[in-house]
Amino acid sequence: MKKLFGALLITLFSFQIAMAQDKITWLTFEEAAAKTAEEPKMIFVDVYTDWCGWCKKMDKDTFTDPEVIGFINNNFYAVKMNAEDVKRKFSFKGKEYTEATMARAMRVSSYPNFVIMDAAMENIAQFPGYREPVPFLTGMEDLLNKFGK
Repeated sequence: MKKLFGALLITLFSFQIAMAQDKITWLTFEEAAAKTAEEPKMIFVDVYTDWCGWCKKMDKDTFTDPEVIGFINNNFYAVKMNAEDVKRKFSFKGKEYTEATMARAMRVSSYPNFVIMDAAMENIAQFPGYREPVPFLTGMEDLLNKFGK
């Protein structure tokens, strides 16, 4: 009976871990800034537009890959930012931004574009363009090895 209970407990625990990693935990820019102030971590910003077909393909193919999901969730605070949204406003480093003005401040001019920020909220890299899961992970792992966590 104890063995059966132990096996059941392990199965449930494994299922919970798998379920916890079923999607990327997307935050707003200000949520990521608050989280990294509490617990420093690099920030991954997915800058997209509603009309961008390659952005939609990244969402459908790459950002649903279990390895990509686990990697992003474990190593970054992930942010989705619409480069054309001028409605939602937030403050960052004493200035007011919309998602559109923040995308311009980050010098994003093509989509999809992935901006990587260090825990001090400084841009350290940009990865423009669509990437399939394996090349995406390779690039992100190289970045972590170069800049650390």
